[in-house]
This record gives sequence, C-alpha cells and structure tokens, in this order.
Amino acid sequence: MNFKKILIIVFFLNSIFTSSFSLEPDVFVQSTVNRASQILSTNISKEEKINELKSIAKETVDITGVGFYSLGSARKNLDNKQKEKYSELFEKYFLKSFSSRLAEYTNPEIEVTGKEVLNKNYTIVNSILIATSERPEVKIDWRIYTKNPNNPLIRDLIIEGLSLARTQKEEFSSILNSNNGNIDILFKTLEEFSNN
Repeated sequence: MNFKKILIIVFFLNSIFTSSFSLEPDVFVQSTVNRASQILSTNISKEEKINELKSIAKETVDITGVGFYSLGSARKNLDNKQKEKYSELFEKYFLKSFSSRLAEYTNPEIEVTGKEVLNKNYTIVNSILIATSERPEVKIDWRIYTKNPNNPLIRDLIIEGLSLARTQKEEFSSILNSNNGNIDILFKTLEEFSNN
C-alpha cells in the first residue's frame, strides 16, 4: 500500500472519530434539559432533586469561567490564594442558586429551536420553555463554549433577552463598589448565601 493511500485512510478514520465524538451544541443543550426534566418529574424529595441537578451542572456548566466573568476586572487584583478561595465559594454559591431555583419546577419542557455559530469558541442555542396553564412560554438562549467540541459547556443563559451572567456580574460589582472593592465582603456574601 503506498503512502498516499495510507494518508487517505488515516484522514478518513480521523474524520469518522472526530465527528462521532464531537457533540453539537444544540444536541448537548437538548440532552442536558431532558436529563434535568427527567429528574424534576421523578417522585423523589426536593433535596434529592437538588443534589441530582448539582451533578448535572458540574458536568455541563463552565462554573469557573462563569465565576471569573462575574468577578469582572476585580479578578486582576486577586492573588492565587484569593482566586482559589473565590472559585470554591463561587461554585457552592452557583450550585445552590441554580439547583434550588430549578427544583421549583415540576416538569419544565424545553424545546431547542435553532442555533447560531458565533465563532469556533461560541454558539448560541435557541430554545423555548413550553407554556403551561400556570406559566407563559419563555424564550431561553444558551451561550455554549465550544473551544473543545468534544466537551461543550454552558457559559450563560439569556432568558427573554436578559443575560444571567451579566446580571450576576452587575450584582458582584455593586457589592464591591459599595465596599471600596473589599473582596472579603464579597467572599462573606457568597459564604452566607451558600450556608443558609
């Protein structure tokens, strides 16, 4: 077998394996919401639901990325020890906030309606939370980080045009601005929320 044929076979095999292991952002979102919906419609305690939802979030959300984005320019002033502490506190804060809010829903049906590739690192996935007799339809866009196509991660949720990451960034900025940029006050706020 000549060298050219070997190259063609290698290229062909590589393209098969690459496509079979990469996960399209819209498929990733639909699969994630289906998993969450299944947990929420299961007959288990709220506490168990929260723990299951936290596991999904750890797998599918770029919690570190969201955390440092939320901190804004203040992250430049932190030393490594403070960054480590912030990451730990933010993860606990985020998981509690995310899972306790979501656990209120009994059976949220979310349907992916489309996607827009912004660049090789980001894709916006469009979806709707289907209306029920208790709530109207809600438009939800997902900002998916796709730098590693085999492991897409959620970086933001835009609900009816409102970015949750940006809202969180504004909240943290407000806490820091009203306390002369004292990061320990933000740490304390995150800790108190997580422990309540």
